[in-house]
Amino acid sequence: MLLREYRLALMRHTDNVTQDGRPRSLPPPPAPADGHPRTPARALPRDDLPGLSLSERAEDPVRTRPGGWLAMVTRRHSRTGAALVAAGLLVGATGVTGCHTGGPEDDSLPTDPVDLLHRAAPALVRAGSSKARTEMEMATGGTRVTIHGEGVYDYGRRLGRLKVLLPHDPAGRSEHRPITELLAPGALFMKNRGAGVPADKWVRVDTGTLSDGNLVTGGATDPFAAAEVLRGTRTAQLVGESEVNGTRVRHYRGTADLTTASRAASEGNRAALRAAARGFATARVPFDAYLDDEGRVRKVRHRFSFVNGGRQGTIAVASTTLLYDFGVPVTVRLPRHEDIYAGKIAEE
Repeated sequence: MLLREYRLALMRHTDNVTQDGRPRSLPPPPAPADGHPRTPARALPRDDLPGLSLSERAEDPVRTRPGGWLAMVTRRHSRTGAALVAAGLLVGATGVTGCHTGGPEDDSLPTDPVDLLHRAAPALVRAGSSKARTEMEMATGGTRVTIHGEGVYDYGRRLGRLKVLLPHDPAGRSEHRPITELLAPGALFMKNRGAGVPADKWVRVDTGTLSDGNLVTGGATDPFAAAEVLRGTRTAQLVGESEVNGTRVRHYRGTADLTTASRAASEGNRAALRAAARGFATARVPFDAYLDDEGRVRKVRHRFSFVNGGRQGTIAVASTTLLYDFGVPVTVRLPRHEDIYAGKIAEE
């Protein structure tokens, strides 16, 4: 299995595998903390999650400390007689707005945190569009693997475009071309996918067939899907006020249920979230969400859990999405049928 081969390569590179090829046990990923010191009363505190530098400097990539990225889904499905493998990007690629002068108070928004978070996705639809930055991170074999993404999203049409930057190979020697991803209801399109796919062709993946619903497979969580996970919020509390990318926000911490989210989600994300609820180690998703005074998500961080390849324990994955520049023009053109690769993706 490609995932197992890549993880073993990572662990061998860091001397974390036994002589017979079995991985040594790893300590659990660090628990998230809210230990960022508060600033004096005249200044708003910056983001209180350690390592999330995007809240401090807009030009920096999103940083997250706990959790991680897992590109694990390998799924075969055929169309018109041609088999197609939808593998996680990390495995295939390695071969194995403005500021607002007012505060976050808005009488039209619910005061109950759970109710407010349930309405986060519709608030993005009202906003129309935005730019987005993403980061996914996982720790395996003593090595922390990180994938960054950047692009735009049209929440009305449910269409987005991201450029995903892959990490080096386990030995740190190889640099990969950015992968272009087009996000659409029920589908993910990837270009520069590698693994035997011609450079001028797109790979199409039905997100409803993926065991994670494409919440992590593509190397970036679909920004609208990230907000729709919050439709399944079961518990939440206000942590405090903060600032993200120059905008005053309120920070909420809670837990969402993917099964509940799938029932309330838009039609395009319903099947994917339902698949994720079945495919993850647990349907419960801890999160930290930062909402502005219009109830829009400015930043959200989810922590997903996967079964560790049949072994005991789970693998933690951290996905962070930052949204900014709402109302920006977005043009996304989906590939024509003849531009979609219908062959088999090589298992390198």
